[in-house]
Amino acid sequence: MGPPASLPLPKLRSGAFKRLAPAVALALAAAACGSGPAPTTAIQTLEAEKIIAKDQAGAVSFLGGGQWADRLPRLIQARLIETFENSSKLKAVSRPGERVTPDYLLNTEIRAFQISSATGEAVVELSGRLVQDRTGRIVAGRVFSAREPVAKVDAASAAQALDAALSRVLLEMVRWVGSGR
Repeated sequence: MGPPASLPLPKLRSGAFKRLAPAVALALAAAACGSGPAPTTAIQTLEAEKIIAKDQAGAVSFLGGGQWADRLPRLIQARLIETFENSSKLKAVSRPGERVTPDYLLNTEIRAFQISSATGEAVVELSGRLVQDRTGRIVAGRVFSAREPVAKVDAASAAQALDAALSRVLLEMVRWVGSGR
């Protein structure tokens, strides 16, 4: 897992964050964890480009016939940026590497992004913590999750269901940040 990327954002328009200084930043630390400590293999699995399926016992396998266009953390980061850019909650979004000093960071972690073959669902779970950059104080935190039915446990159906679940999670995350919670 590489270092988190910073995504500077201008002042939010609504909620308690109206009083924040002009810059807010998102830092995406993409990792995987379940209900307990994440084994190294789970983190490496989420760093891959393959579509993950888990059975009832929690055994991990990869769906043949398809893969992501890039490593999963990069894809989720790009989708999160896009979702914030498309939101009416923010005036604009800056890309990583732009020289904006953030006042707040949104640290995220991938907790689940797989097909549950036992339930026939796509499962997406991300955690988010809004952190004051200067002090490191956590202002708010929340876990976001969504499940979508999978028509068939194959690469095409899995990708479609995971995309739908991710879209729901990201929209909820943007609403949460925009509400100031």
